[in-house]
Amino acid sequence: MDAEQARARIAAIRAAGGKVTTDELDDLWAALEPVRPEDILGPWKGSAFVTGHRVEGLLEAANWHGKNFRSPSDVQPLICRGPDGELFSDVAAGNGEASLWMVEFRGESTASMVYDGRPVIDHFKRIDDATLLGVMNGKDVLDDGRHFYFLLDRD
Repeated sequence: MDAEQARARIAAIRAAGGKVTTDELDDLWAALEPVRPEDILGPWKGSAFVTGHRVEGLLEAANWHGKNFRSPSDVQPLICRGPDGELFSDVAAGNGEASLWMVEFRGESTASMVYDGRPVIDHFKRIDDATLLGVMNGKDVLDDGRHFYFLLDRD
């Protein structure tokens, strides 16, 4: 599978409601291009794939909206929507905020968000100029050996 085929398949999955297996997401990840931290700065709206991973429910319960990469050293990983409808950075849920680094994952260096207070790293690859595929990695993140995958769209 090449990057163009991966982009088309991701679009089809999104159009059908996001239900997909982690194995297929692993294959799509492998076909996409890495990104650099400076290429992904700014606010992003997030959405989860429907794989049955336990993190899906946690983000939904938190009213997760997305992420804000203000600079490589200043990242708000959990932008959530409060009861009043306003967006805020949920520092408590994330045990702090985060930073962006180039980190090797599955043999490739790509932009990765390292949480300040959790042993968790989100790795990113480019779907297109306005969309990223993310995969969460780290201690206590795997669910029956499966990673949590998500999308980020420029907000």
